[in-house]
Amino acid sequence: MAFLLQDGNQLFTGALVLMLMIAVLEGAMLLIGVGISDLLDNLLPDADIDLDAPDTEAGGVLTKLLGWLRFGEVPALILLVAFLVGFGITGLVIQMFANSLLGFVLPGWLLAIPVLLLALPQVRFVGNLLRKFAVGDETEAVGRKSFIGQVAVITIGEAAAGSPAEARFSDQFGTTHYVMVEPDENETFSQGEKVLLVEECGSNFRVIRPTNQHLVNN
Repeated sequence: MAFLLQDGNQLFTGALVLMLMIAVLEGAMLLIGVGISDLLDNLLPDADIDLDAPDTEAGGVLTKLLGWLRFGEVPALILLVAFLVGFGITGLVIQMFANSLLGFVLPGWLLAIPVLLLALPQVRFVGNLLRKFAVGDETEAVGRKSFIGQVAVITIGEAAAGSPAEARFSDQFGTTHYVMVEPDENETFSQGEKVLLVEECGSNFRVIRPTNQHLVNN
């Protein structure tokens, strides 16, 4: 405990504590039918994530980074937790080696950027695992464009114009996908309601209310 609370380790210990706080808060909020995943997604830019596109616009680098981290394909809250765990544990492991070799821990600010760069590939690794085994590995047969026409259920948050929410659906192969959805200005969708995906808008999908009773009942 003394090692974790040393000045040079407080940044990394704090990341792990924040991760635990988020886990507890998310669990408590889910008990009352509200989640914080949608709040996190609203803080991130609504951009068309295309890793092959040139950086011609401001924020293009950030958009590419989000796409590389699988944002939009896996719930953002999971990516945040993966980052906090990777950042915290990587920093503490480096400090342990520094303490054993040098007899003291390094300043936290000195390690912040290198540890950040080491944590990002770990987030991508987690994103790839979830994308492949939990959310479904995207292929030519089941790509994001094939999501158009699918009926999804709002799982976390309330979808409104400018305020996307998380929705879930299963494709024809039984693979579950999580997407961020946003309706037009005159529509809102609450948790548990069904929506029809009609257009891909960057990392989100525009949705409408299903009018076909056959789609609603499926």
